[in-house]
Amino acid sequence: MESGIADFLANPWVYLSMPVISAVVGYGTNVVAIYMMFHPVEFFGIKVKNWPNILGWQGIIPRRAAHMASVCVDTITKHLITQEEMFARLDAERIAGELDGPLNAMIEDIVDKVMGEHQPTLWESLPQVVKRQIYKRVKSEMPSVISEIMEEIKTNINQMYDLKDMVITNLTKDKALLNQIFAEVGHAEFKFIARSGIYFGGLFGVVQMGVWVFYQEWWLLPAFGLAVGYATNWIALQMIFNPKEIVRVGPFRIQGLFMKRQEEVARDFGKLVAAQVLTPANIIEAILKGPYSDKVFTTIGRHVQRTIDEQTSVAKPFVTFTVGTQSYRRMKASAVTQIIDALPDALHHIEHYANDALDLENTLSTRLAGLPPRDFEGMLRPAFEQDEWILIAVGAALGMMVGIFQLVVLFGDEMGIWEGEAGAAAAAQSAVQWLSATGLG
Repeated sequence: MESGIADFLANPWVYLSMPVISAVVGYGTNVVAIYMMFHPVEFFGIKVKNWPNILGWQGIIPRRAAHMASVCVDTITKHLITQEEMFARLDAERIAGELDGPLNAMIEDIVDKVMGEHQPTLWESLPQVVKRQIYKRVKSEMPSVISEIMEEIKTNINQMYDLKDMVITNLTKDKALLNQIFAEVGHAEFKFIARSGIYFGGLFGVVQMGVWVFYQEWWLLPAFGLAVGYATNWIALQMIFNPKEIVRVGPFRIQGLFMKRQEEVARDFGKLVAAQVLTPANIIEAILKGPYSDKVFTTIGRHVQRTIDEQTSVAKPFVTFTVGTQSYRRMKASAVTQIIDALPDALHHIEHYANDALDLENTLSTRLAGLPPRDFEGMLRPAFEQDEWILIAVGAALGMMVGIFQLVVLFGDEMGIWEGEAGAAAAAQSAVQWLSATGLG
């Protein structure tokens, strides 16, 4: 004991550097662990056919993008809003009115293309007065057709649109956006994890220094480094999510850091998801290109062809006699195709109305803020839970390596590490024995 105290008094800065180094190790390992959660977005390393990608790394969130996106959409659909409620907020007649102008501007081109393709001679021979009457009749029917199509889609929304598929498709395709959602939702928690490494690391360093004064074994510094790297990450994760409910200890109110920020997180999440994920543009694209798009197009085609038949009902015998039954059918099919091709451009005109009617930012924020803590935890916890052992293990390994560095640089001479080949061999042998005993070797 006396020799240890004497050594401390003789080399105070060496000893006092231990808490500082431990704090730096705690901070550094936590920062590395957080970085590894998000980066790299794509796998970086060597891929071996028929083998797991173990010779490289991909950020935990991008690597498990499908699962993370599924968790995100489950939170939305189970607790915040369903696709039935979303579409119930849209007024079919209002949408028809919003599309009236854009579709009217396209009607003449569509009619000209269809007639020019199938009956160019007949179409060219018609007087402009007759053509204008045809344009006018088609235009007058389009609002009711659009309204009927929208009502049918709303009534059968589960057979026409898949919200979960849309979110998962968009987030797995854009892993950077998935990263952004988790990074923004948990930005304060990730900062805390990094900074906690300084606090807990420094505290462990003080203990390490005190023990080293009285008990100097070469394995002590690597062991403390490992403990610091492991414990700082583990303790930080526990403090983020626990306790879920407020616990009163005297005058203090204790609750997990993430739970304390529920209103702030709800506001950020609602704003980001409404602006980047559940946008009218994405919803429209999912309807027109999603897994049920064929049913949507069938619905559109049925309504358009029925309207054509109704408009030509009086003259249909004459028309089919003039152009032929098969040609008449091809003309109807061509008209449907032309309208479907024109829809994506036309539907952009309803985005402003849809955004106001859906009011998703306010809905998501308000309902997320009101979730019970256990349900709210699901917003961020999946980013850690299944692979958090990797983050803790990386912190422990980095901490142990820094502990070895401390041992060699600060106390190498005192421990006899540099005393010739015999000293180095003895140290190496001791290291092997220690690693074997701990199961790391």
